[in-house]
Amino acid sequence: MYLFALLLASGAGAAITIQAAANASLRTNLNDVRWATFFSITGTIVTAVVVMLAIRPAFPSTAAMRSAPWWNWIGGPLGALIVLSGAALTPRLGAAAYIAAIVAGQLVSSIFMDHFGVMGLRHQPLNPGRLLGVVLVFAGVLLVTRRV
Repeated sequence: MYLFALLLASGAGAAITIQAAANASLRTNLNDVRWATFFSITGTIVTAVVVMLAIRPAFPSTAAMRSAPWWNWIGGPLGALIVLSGAALTPRLGAAAYIAAIVAGQLVSSIFMDHFGVMGLRHQPLNPGRLLGVVLVFAGVLLVTRRV
């Protein structure tokens, strides 16, 4: 099951690359990163509405929504920032450099979050193997972004 989850996560990573390239192209065609971001997020909303109408899950209780910590609600705005950055930066950096930088940022923040067990994550201390993984990813970022 763990391997299957890793494969699904890899597929999501591929989707992020395709999304960045699509949004960058939309930005170029519309000549405006703001509209490209708007239309991309609108597509997300339409997709979410269609899925919710199709599966009709029970609405969460008011108590459940009120009891959720503030940081449970920042996913949407952060997603918008990711869409905006992809549309703005992918044409300048290229898909590989953009994604390499994204992965490096994700890795640093995730190592920190795991180490301190923040936002409800299970505590997973930094160890030499994880630190080496970070170093190797940053080496990969440098190799991918290096202009020869």
